[in-house]
Amino acid sequence: MIKKPVVKDNVVEVKATLRYLRTSPYKVQRILDQIRGRSYAEALMILMMLPYRASRLVLKLLLSAIANAKNRLNLNDPTQLIVNKTYVDQAPDFKRFRARARGRGYPIQKPSCHITIILECTK
Repeated sequence: MIKKPVVKDNVVEVKATLRYLRTSPYKVQRILDQIRGRSYAEALMILMMLPYRASRLVLKLLLSAIANAKNRLNLNDPTQLIVNKTYVDQAPDFKRFRARARGRGYPIQKPSCHITIILECTK
């Protein structure tokens, strides 16, 4: 189901969400803090230059949000898009056990997260 873009005060918002990403929300948060409030081109440059593994995943999500904006708003020029809001939420952890000495097991929690990027376009 395609959701219609949100229109508030002549500003259109388009959203893209990545759910159950198998990385820590703390590692993703440091990337999202650097692109929040930036233009489309600046955010792409920053994400391509960051050395973190999660930056590639956030880059794919940003490109998906831009594709959503092009399809829903009929944009030919994405340079008028701004990364308005970005946030990361904690998803359920994957719980595992590591075998240890004397028949014991130590718990291992593998964190996961949900990422949301909201782009705005002034029309």
